[in-house]
Amino acid sequence: ATLRYLLSGLISRYFESAFPAGTLGVNLLGCFAVGLLWEPLAHTALSSHVRTFFLIGVLGAFTTFSTYGIESINLIREGELRLALLNLFLSNVLGIALVLLGLAISRLASSAV
Repeated sequence: ATLRYLLSGLISRYFESAFPAGTLGVNLLGCFAVGLLWEPLAHTALSSHVRTFFLIGVLGAFTTFSTYGIESINLIREGELRLALLNLFLSNVLGIALVLLGLAISRLASSAV
């Protein structure tokens, strides 16, 4: 959670607008990381509890759905409907796309070995 806070703040400094770029960036990075690590972790000797802890616990703490929700609602309340819709679209569509991209890269890397 601390890493998320620091990285989100760093990203937000480069995008001085009402758009929550910091949260979006962190969540998208987390989605990519889940996709990238999902397959390799499934093929390790680690127990399912350890794999779940890492993917959901560690990466779940890195990403933040609650902040995404609050920021989206605040954009709507502030009359920034276009930014809210953009945030909703980018977070969901790019998030899923990055999980899939991470999975694809992971599978390509494992088949090349």
